[in-house]
Parts: sequence; C-alpha cells; structure tokens
Amino acid sequence: MSFKTKLFAVTTALLMAVTASAAPASDAEYVKQKGTLTVGVTVFAPMDYKDADGKWIGFDADLAKVFAKTLGVKCEFQIIDWDNKVLELNSKNIDAVWNGMTLTDEVMNSMRTTRAYLNNAQVVVLPTSMAKKYKTIEQMKKLSFAVESGSAGAKEAKANGFKVTEVTDQATALLEVSSGNQDAAVMDSLMAAAMVGPGTNYAKLTPTIKLNKEEYGVGFRKGSDLAPALDQLFVKMYKDGSLLKLAKKYGVQEALIDQK
Repeated sequence: MSFKTKLFAVTTALLMAVTASAAPASDAEYVKQKGTLTVGVTVFAPMDYKDADGKWIGFDADLAKVFAKTLGVKCEFQIIDWDNKVLELNSKNIDAVWNGMTLTDEVMNSMRTTRAYLNNAQVVVLPTSMAKKYKTIEQMKKLSFAVESGSAGAKEAKANGFKVTEVTDQATALLEVSSGNQDAAVMDSLMAAAMVGPGTNYAKLTPTIKLNKEEYGVGFRKGSDLAPALDQLFVKMYKDGSLLKLAKKYGVQEALIDQK
C-alpha cells in the first residue's frame, strides 16, 4: 500500500470517527442539540389553538411547553397536513405529533407513541334545526359530511357509509357546516364540546351521536426515547395534581385518564 493510500485511509477513518461522535446518540439528544422541540399541530381547540395575540395555547400546547422545558429547549409549533404527519416526523420537519391524536393501529405502527392521556370519541355535529330529524346513523346517510382529511373522524364517517368531503382540518369542517356547504361534520367530541353550541362562534350547531370511543396519545419517531420521557412526565404531573389543574383550565378534566 502506498503512502498516499495509507494517508487517505487514515484520513477517512478519522472523518468517520468525528462524524460518528458528533451525531446525536438519541432522539432526545438530537432535540437538545438543536435547541427546539418542534411540535406538529392543526388548529384544534381546546388542544392547540392561538389566542388573541397569536400565541399557541391549549391543553396539548401547554403540556408541550412543559415537556420542552424539562428537556431544556424551546417549544415551537408547526401547522401540518394531518395526512402527512408520519412523513413530517421522519423527515425531521417536526419532532412530535401532539394534537389530540387518536391512538389507532395505523398510528401506533408508524410512530412511537406515549401512553393514553385523554379519552375521546368521534361525534356527529349538525345544525340544531336538523338534530331532531336525524337521530340515527341510517338517517344520517342521506346527509353530506365534512371531515378532516386523514383523521379518525374521516375513518369513522367512511366506515358508517357517510358521504364525505375531506377538508384540511376540523375547524374548516365546522365552517363548512355553518356556511351550509355541508350538512354535517364528524369530529372529536372534545373539540365539539369547546367549539359548538350556546356561547360559541357556532351557536347554531350541536354535537349529536357518538360513533366510537377512543384515546389520545402523542407520537414521536420510531425508536424515539422522547416517548418514555413524556410518559414519566405524565405520571409526575398526575401525582402532583398539575395535570388535573391544566385539564380544568381547558375544560377536559372529565376526559383525563389516570396516569399511575
């Protein structure tokens, strides 16, 4: 082997060693090195939404900020296309999907998820004037539905044989019903409780029948050590009462799952 060949081999080995030593050892270390936890969301009250000053708030948003603080990093929120949540994670455009995400088999097979922390259901939202006429799934099959693309609501609507139009998010689904473009929507019961009915911007809409029961979890990249770290935080906050206090702030305390 010539001197140049030996030199090249040694240099290559050194570069590989430096690169390996510089690479983060885990997902948590990656987040700490870049200094931010980027959370993928959609506009979804009471989980993730903006206040009058444009600041992200909500039960999930506030929890994400607490978690980021335990990691010693800043929390940033990125609006995503819900259909592309796994791609956004794997490409590292975001570090977590934390947006009232239902723990379906598909989700749990494509991400590393936390333990369940809130109960939820998919409900049909109708104009109050129509609620008495349409009380069963069979009757509702005559209606047109707006659903969030790629959501648990879309899945349930299709499974029940509803005629669906997919839109970007659940807030848009509500707008479609309110404007008369669609007859009904299928959406998360927690969002429906916060967004429709007397005293809300959608006072003439009302939640009706529940189509299922489900649970929320947070999603990270496959193999991520951030999920068990967040599970530990859930347990700690449940024990010291801060998780219940936060749930009461956003009116989701009845949906809170014991974290023992």
